[in-house]
Amino acid sequence: MLEIKPIKAFADNYLWLFKQNNSTEACIVDPGDATPVLAYLQQENLNLSAILLTHHHADHIGGVNELLTHYNVPVFGPDSAAISQVTEKLYEGDSITLAGTNFSVLEIPGHTLDHIAYYASAPEDGNPVLFCGDTLFAGGCGRVFEGNPAMMYQSLQKLANLAPATEIYCAHEYTLGNLAFAQTVSPEYEPLLRRIELETLKRSKDLPTLPSNIEQELLTNPFLRCMDTSIQEQFSNQQPVEVFAALREWKDRF
Repeated sequence: MLEIKPIKAFADNYLWLFKQNNSTEACIVDPGDATPVLAYLQQENLNLSAILLTHHHADHIGGVNELLTHYNVPVFGPDSAAISQVTEKLYEGDSITLAGTNFSVLEIPGHTLDHIAYYASAPEDGNPVLFCGDTLFAGGCGRVFEGNPAMMYQSLQKLANLAPATEIYCAHEYTLGNLAFAQTVSPEYEPLLRRIELETLKRSKDLPTLPSNIEQELLTNPFLRCMDTSIQEQFSNQQPVEVFAALREWKDRF
């Protein structure tokens, strides 16, 4: 069975470590800081076997060089001039097998042009798994830094079409802030209000709000509800991609 653990870094990053149950070989996703990763590996008597990267931002790759001084491991990631450490360049449709699990590679540009995600559709004894960096967040989505709104919208739609039970392991604990914005968009939306109550309780106990799942995001994430009549009406019934662009601009000012 695939085990996935969050390692906290910086103010609100999660570096996701995964391995097979009872194995001492572990993989790390987006290690922006090596120090907490090295500490966790030592604490748990684990050996690092691979590094996976979703995009080139420093809080996702900043710990790679230090980790490579301790472990001679492959670095999987996008074909990006901004990530010199990648040894295994990945593209849409590629697949890799790590920790006994097959991951498909999805290209999801928008936040950055080189952004990819890792999707395991059928982990042993578990739900599908998605490591999606900074594209889809719990209750929100990443800023559009290098792409454009249409590109980001299409990337989000690609993720939204994954299996509803897919567990979403994004890279930041942004959930309560994202849901506060979602409530501004849909103040009386009952599923959202229930989710805010649940996630607020988790954070009051210092528990992660992640993973989320696709079903939950389709129900409560405004960036995946651009075809919802109650949201479209706020933007003169524009096309979904235009609604998304308006929502993203609104969120940027929120």
